[in-house]
Amino acid sequence: MFETAPLERTKSTLRSRPSVAVLLPCYNEAAAIGSVIDSFRSALPEASIYVYDNNSTDDTVRVATAHGAIVRKEMRQGKGHVVRRMFGDIEADIYVLADGDDTYDAASAPLLIRTLRRGPFDVVNAARDEQSTAAYRPGHRFGNRLFSGAVRFAFGATWSDMLSGYKVMSRRFVKTFPIASKGFEIETELLIHTVETRASTTEVPTPYRERGEGSVSKLRTFRDGFRILRVIFLLIKDERPLQFFSAVAAVLSLTALVLAWPIFVEFAHTGLVPRLPTAVLSTGLMLAAFLAFFSGLLLDGLAASRREAKRLAYLNMTGVMPSDEA
Repeated sequence: MFETAPLERTKSTLRSRPSVAVLLPCYNEAAAIGSVIDSFRSALPEASIYVYDNNSTDDTVRVATAHGAIVRKEMRQGKGHVVRRMFGDIEADIYVLADGDDTYDAASAPLLIRTLRRGPFDVVNAARDEQSTAAYRPGHRFGNRLFSGAVRFAFGATWSDMLSGYKVMSRRFVKTFPIASKGFEIETELLIHTVETRASTTEVPTPYRERGEGSVSKLRTFRDGFRILRVIFLLIKDERPLQFFSAVAAVLSLTALVLAWPIFVEFAHTGLVPRLPTAVLSTGLMLAAFLAFFSGLLLDGLAASRREAKRLAYLNMTGVMPSDEA
């Protein structure tokens, strides 16, 4: 009796204090990374802070090391590669993912973690609440709304700010996340993974400010926008094949009918088919439409099996220990 009580208290303490890792992917962020590290250390004094440098040509590594972060390198260029490496390397119960540009509010991290544990949730997305008009360029705001709306429509996702780089995640979510992206489209994949595994998730508004002097955005509006759009397109094809190929079939069959209609009218009046090449083309398009539809049916069954495998892998890991902490 007297021997087990201290052990039980120790277990209770471990459960109430999960390990936290702050993940900061960086590329040429020497001007901001020191402030980011200090802010997260102040907000989460017990957390381990990791900076993964992605071939920076400035003093990012030196500054991060001087401020006491655990610094490592990822040589393959692109945020997706860095996040993949981080998720694979780092062991923790709770992961805080943010950018190294000092635009996200580190002071909100305890609130995000409490929200994760109270749920309990597997992902808490920090929706950006701009503190100034300069923090969020109009083109980026429009693109974010467009992409977030497209993903909500296609996948039934619930986040309003899909492209936020500030998230708190459980170990279960991180260790079952199959990353395929190379760059900034990684945020899209994170959202889709919550849908595919039916992971519990919520969103919390947090302050978002403009970059400090000397810090330059690595996001290229059109280049990265097209990459994100491409990823959404490919994810719809891979994860929602019936809807995707049904849409392809509808376009092909409609085109075939438009081409064939004058031929039907001419045949009804004269009994002749004067435009044989058009008739062959419309027949081929209709056959392709049927092929696309039945391909979608087949691939939808395979996608359902893949989603079930993801779900089983997700459920096979222990989630975040619930907490009633206010």
